[in-house]
Amino acid sequence: MLKKRQKISITGQVQGVGFRPAVYRIARSLDLTGIVYNDTKGVTIELQGGEEKITEFVARLQSDEDKPPLAKIQSCQTVDIPLIEAEDDFIIETSDSYGTPLSQVTADMATCRDCLTEMADREDFRYGYPFINCTNCGPRYSIVRTIPYDRPNTTMSVFEMCDKCAAQYTDVADRRFHAQPVACPACGPHICLIDGSGRMIETQTEKVITETAKMLLAGKIVAIKGIGGFHLAVDALNNEAVERLRERKKRDHKPFALMAHSIEKIKEYALVSQSAERLLKSPQSPIVLLPKKENNRIAPSVAEGVDSYGFMLCYAPLHFLLFAQNIDVLVMTSGNISDEPLICKNDMALKKLGDVADAFLMHNREIYRQVDDSIVHVIEDQPVPLRRARGYVPTPIYIRCASRVMRDALDNEKQNMHDARRTTHDETDIFAAGADLKNTFCFAKRNQLICSEHIGDLEDAEVYHHYINSIEHLRKLFDVEPKVIACDLHPGYFSTRYAQSLANKPLCHPEAKPKDLSPGKREILRFAQINKTSIKLIQVQHHWAHIASVLAEHGYDEPVIGLVADGTGYGTDGAIWGCECLIATLEKFERFGHLAYYQLAGANKTSKEAIRPTLSVLKQTYGGTFDLKEFDWLLKRFEDEPDNQSQISNLKSQIIMEQLEKGVNCVETSSLGRVFDAVAAMLGLGSYNHFDAQLPMALEAVVADNIEDYYDFELRSSTDNPLLIELSQMFKQIVSDVQKDKVVGIISAKFHNTLAAAFLEMAKAAGESTKLNTVALSGGVFCNRYLANRLIKLLKKAGFSVLFNRDVPANDGGISLGQAAIAAKITENQMKITSLHG
Repeated sequence: MLKKRQKISITGQVQGVGFRPAVYRIARSLDLTGIVYNDTKGVTIELQGGEEKITEFVARLQSDEDKPPLAKIQSCQTVDIPLIEAEDDFIIETSDSYGTPLSQVTADMATCRDCLTEMADREDFRYGYPFINCTNCGPRYSIVRTIPYDRPNTTMSVFEMCDKCAAQYTDVADRRFHAQPVACPACGPHICLIDGSGRMIETQTEKVITETAKMLLAGKIVAIKGIGGFHLAVDALNNEAVERLRERKKRDHKPFALMAHSIEKIKEYALVSQSAERLLKSPQSPIVLLPKKENNRIAPSVAEGVDSYGFMLCYAPLHFLLFAQNIDVLVMTSGNISDEPLICKNDMALKKLGDVADAFLMHNREIYRQVDDSIVHVIEDQPVPLRRARGYVPTPIYIRCASRVMRDALDNEKQNMHDARRTTHDETDIFAAGADLKNTFCFAKRNQLICSEHIGDLEDAEVYHHYINSIEHLRKLFDVEPKVIACDLHPGYFSTRYAQSLANKPLCHPEAKPKDLSPGKREILRFAQINKTSIKLIQVQHHWAHIASVLAEHGYDEPVIGLVADGTGYGTDGAIWGCECLIATLEKFERFGHLAYYQLAGANKTSKEAIRPTLSVLKQTYGGTFDLKEFDWLLKRFEDEPDNQSQISNLKSQIIMEQLEKGVNCVETSSLGRVFDAVAAMLGLGSYNHFDAQLPMALEAVVADNIEDYYDFELRSSTDNPLLIELSQMFKQIVSDVQKDKVVGIISAKFHNTLAAAFLEMAKAAGESTKLNTVALSGGVFCNRYLANRLIKLLKKAGFSVLFNRDVPANDGGISLGQAAIAAKITENQMKITSLHG
């Protein structure tokens, strides 16, 4: 039998998931010799033996039967290397930390069934232990300081393993072989219960659990330290307790997340589809939005004004132990003061939440990286994130078409496979700063787009500092040295200013000066401001980035018809865009159509006070005939200020009208988000957004079933100008229906149906003009499940292929991915040009 030796390099989610033990077991079963070790790019294997057995090894390693449950192989490259004489064993070697980190740091995963079985077994030495884990579950990203993912590089390094744990850790046949957080009551972290003043209440594990459960069932608020940070927990069936939490947390309106211990329990309160059930039971264990059941026992103040609950199952051992104490459902909301970053440190929790929580269930395992719970909903029977964090981050999204940099690097790698410690090929790393709302940021390194977890809204000072610190953490974790920086076009964004501070003042690309851009329909908008210094700054138009996020996810390299709708995005003409039809690739876009501009008065107040967009659209709809007095009956529905029951004053309405007439502190906009606000307010659903998209969510919540009718609209075209969606007829018909006291749910359904119909006609017009038949949907408006589902069905029925966000949110949480993908493509093209002329 011909004997050979091969070196196999594996990249992907292969560290911290039991991959090396699986390699060991397969190799030993095939009588192959060699070594396996983690390195900064993934896992490296050297195999020696018969050629057929090596081929069988590679096939088995990628099969579902032999591959570890959490492992995801992105690439598997082999190269022949010299034989090693007299080698007679296969061993697992110490990790190699030299080189450029490219391997995945695995996301934190929910406790697996095997661990839960052991935790419930009185004969097991981890019986009732709140930190039980194995290679198939438990904390990873939240505890890792640097890679490779080995115990010395995690916050578990301070806990020395006892003999029992060490034996499992070193036993290749054991489920805990090289499970870095492995521990037990004798050697690992412990929990304790502390009151708001910092006084110790209890330290014995079983008593801590029992006492905490008693407090929760008595209506107390308990701050519980989990995997990625603290939760504020309260009995979800106790309305008085929930209202007390709202008051103390300063979160008066936004729905709270809920936790239950079983699918059966969740089904008592919400409708759970098969897709939703799979999501709830998945190792990622996100919060899943589920339709409410009528007349259920959940406290009304948990989620008022919406038609769904955000439920998650227990995902940490501590959760299961608590719920075993006859707890039904808990509110489990982020442990912070409203809009501030999630708290993960014990001392900070006592300082910040001492006046919020009645007690603190803490532990002494440090959380190095705070991570919020992910939120997911279902569109077209597919899981779609609304907030991407725990369970999903930092799993990268791969660039399907490798750039020249990557190809050169891979060629270089193949030529030097015999050298385990080689000098890495020069690369162009990219940093994308994201947007200001629902911020995430993204790094592009070789073929990986590494998005951060949800950061928050950057206008809050503490969130902004958290943003800066998070960038540095992830940059160091993956050894990123950006030579290209991408950011939004908006000059007032904190993220834009931060990006500009990292680069010298940008010089406008000669092909993309804003003043040179005409409004013409056929004008190609390549808006990329590129600095001619060593660090390049690329400013990307907001809605182009939205569509680019979809293209990057799907690895789609052809032009698409991009339908984008949201609340705000700075346009290339200085207007605020928000309902767009773009013809786009990762290299360029043109604005084919948009919602007809209307004026908004009041700057930042427009996203909060619905009276402002309402008066704007009414004035535009009725023109010179619009008279405030004639609409007094409608404006009486509006509150003057948040939580103020007094009617909107005539003086305030008059001031806004004067602003609109004189153009004082006004902007032109095509924002669809503000149209939602106006319609919701006209229907009496509220007049103030206490949190982002509160009014649009309320409008979606009341949609009546089985309504196919829609209001009138118009597509208006003119030579060399984008196609316009005109909604004036719709507004007149809505006003008429409201005045006639038509059913609110029917009006809402017809409004949503009108938008879907208008988008469909816009797509058809774009398809006829460009001969394209693929549509990409993105933007925060498409977080609206009714609208997204209806439009996707209409587009497919009309013969279009439809792409939508699946890996990152359609809201601004996906902007950074789009920015990074565009910057990567521009950089790749520039390198090709340089190479041709070099």
